[in-house]
Amino acid sequence: MKLDLYYARRFFQWFCVISGVLMTLVALIDLNEQIRKFESVDLNFAELLNLTLLNTPAALNEFLPLIMILTTIVLFVGLARSSELVVTRAAGRSGIRALLPPLLVALLIGLVALSTLNPIAAATANRYKELADEYRNGSNATLSLSGEGLWLRQGTPEGQSVIHAQGYLGLGDEIALRGVSILEYTGSSGPKTRILADSAVLVGDAWVLTNAKVWPLTVGFVPESASKTHESLRIATTLTSERIRDTIGATEGISIYDLPQTIRDLANAGFSTKRYEVLLQIELARPVFLMSMVLVGAAFTMRHARFGGTGIAVLAAVLLGFGLYFIRNFAQILGENGQIPIALSAWAPPVASIMLTLGLLLHAEDG
Repeated sequence: MKLDLYYARRFFQWFCVISGVLMTLVALIDLNEQIRKFESVDLNFAELLNLTLLNTPAALNEFLPLIMILTTIVLFVGLARSSELVVTRAAGRSGIRALLPPLLVALLIGLVALSTLNPIAAATANRYKELADEYRNGSNATLSLSGEGLWLRQGTPEGQSVIHAQGYLGLGDEIALRGVSILEYTGSSGPKTRILADSAVLVGDAWVLTNAKVWPLTVGFVPESASKTHESLRIATTLTSERIRDTIGATEGISIYDLPQTIRDLANAGFSTKRYEVLLQIELARPVFLMSMVLVGAAFTMRHARFGGTGIAVLAAVLLGFGLYFIRNFAQILGENGQIPIALSAWAPPVASIMLTLGLLLHAEDG
């Protein structure tokens, strides 16, 4: 039991050290990127640093597999050089048995990442988007989906507009909405106009409304008597079709707890949910994938240092880890495109990784 706790503590200590070093490097690189992105905006260092720190949880969540394999390599190379693995085997404990503590720690880290780090990364990513829009445009445009349909908020020099649509028409590459309701606000004095339209299509820098009825909401007008009907009406917007699609298709701002409801809302609004269904399964499989990264690192480094070839073994472990990570991402793309079942795209790579590395470990242990 004490030996298990020793291995688990060493593994977790190296995990913290490598995470700190890697995230420091990533933060410095990202800080330089933020300076480049916002060079045309007058931001002070504190604001740039704030943007960088908001990106850090998402970066940590993305780099966890790499951190896990590097932690395993450092741990077992150190144990091999100090002959602690030899002593462990001499005491009657197999190398496979010595792997259990790091595997359990990796499983716990994966569960914490799934339950805690994922929502934090989603919240900070959303905050980063809001601040970036505010710094660039002076106001932020937001998009959300609910059981009531699609909600958009856009800012123009004349004021803000809130757009609600009952669904998505999907006219080729165009952004087309049906059952549209728009409330226009002035900069200081509340709602100015209410508009109802059968549909709205984003064309260039404006929404083109079909069969629109406009009610003025300013003081001194009776809305119904002053209302006007238009067969076609253009409303200026700062939104673009790419920006809306990126926002709808973006998955980094949605936590694991919100994904099931998001999938239902997207389906009700007429959008494809494949990407989000695959993401949900990928996130649920993350603890298993992190355990597979531990096995990959151990398969090449659980050997005595006197055998030589440590550098080649480390390189092989890192390359195999990157290869399995690439295969997982490739399977994710296939699942999003509907070419393979969703469960298979998410769970097959980590399970196959575990089977492959267990085979290598058993071969190394038993010959």
